[in-house]
Amino acid sequence: MTAHEKFPFPPLAEYVGRMDLSEALRLSTTNFLSLLEHVGPNDLAFATPCEGWAVRDLVAHVTRGSDMSVSLLNGASQSEASELFHAEAPDDVLGECRRALAAQFAAMTSAVDLEQMVHHTVGDISVRQLFDFRIGDLTLHAWDLARALSISDELPDELVEHVYDVLLPMEAFIGDIGVFGTGPSGAIKPDSTTQAKLLDLTGRRQ
Repeated sequence: MTAHEKFPFPPLAEYVGRMDLSEALRLSTTNFLSLLEHVGPNDLAFATPCEGWAVRDLVAHVTRGSDMSVSLLNGASQSEASELFHAEAPDDVLGECRRALAAQFAAMTSAVDLEQMVHHTVGDISVRQLFDFRIGDLTLHAWDLARALSISDELPDELVEHVYDVLLPMEAFIGDIGVFGTGPSGAIKPDSTTQAKLLDLTGRRQ
């Protein structure tokens, strides 16, 4: 089953012409890493906006997603990817997250064929789509982490615009996917910032 059969993601052509994917991944990675610098041992138990997740769980999720992406680029099957994605959280969750993010950036920015298909847990997707999955994950969870730590939750404007453009075509059904809460509230104002629109689109209520 392809990802398009499971979830009606936008056609591949719609993924072309936005922010350079390597640059977007770099920016989303460095932004998340900058927030990790604020996480102390006592902060790992803080609640995040992600229901049921503490900071430790969120960081472990990012770690597993990054490791899974490297594995996918190396030809992992869907079952192998799933096993990685559901692995136990490491003891040194912060150190492992930094390692995984560096490995992911190196692997993904070395990818030659963006239309190559990989066997993601949601179904077969292109490397181009994998980029946007990871960019979106890092961007949104950076906001979650900042909120958990009670520090500035302003995201880089260019990154916000990129992720919003990728996700907006899913507006009608994004709340049914199961990873974006209930989706848009319907209460966002047209003159709201793009960050406010992105957060609302992905089920995040400020």
